[in-house]
Amino acid sequence: MIVDSLQNAAKYHSLHPNFKKAFDYVNQNDISKLEEGVIEIAEGLKVIVIVGEGTTKEESIKGFECHDKNIDIQISIKGPETFAWKPREKCISPNGDYSDERDVRFFHDKPDMFFQLQEKQFAILFPEDVHAAMIGEGTLKKIVIKVKIDA
Repeated sequence: MIVDSLQNAAKYHSLHPNFKKAFDYVNQNDISKLEEGVIEIAEGLKVIVIVGEGTTKEESIKGFECHDKNIDIQISIKGPETFAWKPREKCISPNGDYSDERDVRFFHDKPDMFFQLQEKQFAILFPEDVHAAMIGEGTLKKIVIKVKIDA
């Protein structure tokens, strides 16, 4: 997992061929004005704009998840937003089977830590990062950029 500010995003372009495209999209658009929904920006790269009410830690960790085929770049637009996190290798209590269609695996495990993103900060969550999000108060707005791993 990586947590940083958008002003430092260029440091991470070399980690995946689509990271530069993802952050270029963010820099070339007013992300605060994006409408809720899904935007395909390139092969193996899509933006999901989410607007919703923040939840409690207890409610959020019911969706403690990780992905096998995608890296998430989660960017806070209106927050702050708190995340739960735990390394996948320490998760021992699956919550159902992996969904290939949705690329998601859930766990009953408790998080090791919580961290907070302020506006214009991001987290890069790899397949080894089990996470839950949307913890906070009031309306939260974020974008999740799905970066296909084999792209």
